[in-house]
Amino acid sequence: MTRTVEADYLVVGAGAMGMAFSDAVIDHSDARVVMVDRRHGVGGHWLEAYPFVRLHQSSAFYGVASTMLGGGKLQESGPEAGLQERATQPEITAYYARALDRMVQTGRLEFFSNSDYVGDRTVVSRISGDRFEVPESCRIVNARYLAPSIPAEKPAPFVVGEGARVLPVNDLARLDEAPSEYVVVGSGKTATDTCIWLMARGVDPDAICWVRPREPWMLNRARVQPDPAIFLGLAADIMQSAAGASTHDELFLRLEDADVMMRIDRSVMPMMAKAPTLAKWELEELRTLQNVVRGGHIKAVDRGQLHFADGSVRVADDALVVHCAADGLKYPPLVPVWRPDVITLQPVRPGFPSFGAAIAGFVETTHRDDDEKNRVCPPSNYGNSRADWARMFYRGNRAAMTFSAEPDIKAWADGISLNPTRVPAGYPASPALDDARERLATHTPAGMAGLAELGAPTDLQ
Repeated sequence: MTRTVEADYLVVGAGAMGMAFSDAVIDHSDARVVMVDRRHGVGGHWLEAYPFVRLHQSSAFYGVASTMLGGGKLQESGPEAGLQERATQPEITAYYARALDRMVQTGRLEFFSNSDYVGDRTVVSRISGDRFEVPESCRIVNARYLAPSIPAEKPAPFVVGEGARVLPVNDLARLDEAPSEYVVVGSGKTATDTCIWLMARGVDPDAICWVRPREPWMLNRARVQPDPAIFLGLAADIMQSAAGASTHDELFLRLEDADVMMRIDRSVMPMMAKAPTLAKWELEELRTLQNVVRGGHIKAVDRGQLHFADGSVRVADDALVVHCAADGLKYPPLVPVWRPDVITLQPVRPGFPSFGAAIAGFVETTHRDDDEKNRVCPPSNYGNSRADWARMFYRGNRAAMTFSAEPDIKAWADGISLNPTRVPAGYPASPALDDARERLATHTPAGMAGLAELGAPTDLQ
């Protein structure tokens, strides 16, 4: 038997985007929300992430609009002293559990864990088999359109031969015996985290083989901070670098000269621009790794051998291959956030998914029609290639100009820490802030034109 649950919104996915959307809707309307997730709790992939993971960005930029993650504290010691704190996995999952409790206590949100949305407005429990449906008037919210894949939940993307030792990064912290060599597979944040973690626990850099299928560009973490003078200075440097840049090489070398972008090996021009943040101390540690394999993607692993499309590489017979190669970012086609059958959550500002979902939740409560909502809140893509990065930054800034022209949206966005460009009330004037604002105003027109050109597709014009 299928029962009916009264709701105005059925939010499918209780990760970062589902939580941010639901939080905004609960706080700015009297709507009833039902949220479902296949996992046992809220927080999405953070519930399954590797134990030494931290946010790569500042905590203040992540989470839900109603409650700042971490409270805006600065790190007081260590190599990142003075920078905004970055939450650990336990801190993030505890934060989302508290956010859920707050929303449930309003009496207007129900959460169904271990449950799947099977279509036709129907949800099925993985535990009991119970089914329920929501009425025709309930809007479906897809908060899993960009859900990341993680190594704990995705098999290694290569054939594992008999006798080869391969494990996902999650299991690295539970080893019983050290190998003579670690093979870290992946080019992104998970792989960099893994290399740093191994060296911090005494592993000799020469005992690490790093398989980097692509060379990555990374954002300088010190420039991506919730301080208006710093962040607006970053935005000004990006626009100034893009203004007049005629090639992707020229743009990214200018960004490197401006201390915005960083690359691990300065003798190689990176083609990948997912651009997570990286601290300079991490960069220096990663540069001590000399055994780097750039043979593309691994096709198969045998005992003592890594096989690529164009050949094989010898490793130690007892080498431990650490799988860090899941797709942390997804690149499905951009679709309107609001369509008659579904609300599909996507980033709006470049690189800040929590803000994108939160602003969608706020805009949903403002009584605009769907065409107007899509006009003021268009989606942006994630970065992958350098052209993708240019498109992301162009689209995100064009969207920000549009929604910032709406007084109610601007007033709301200026009051939440998820918005990286806000200037909080009472923030002191300074020459650095004045300079950042002046340069941003000066270089934005030419910078946007340069990003549109380098982003290539005609839909950017």
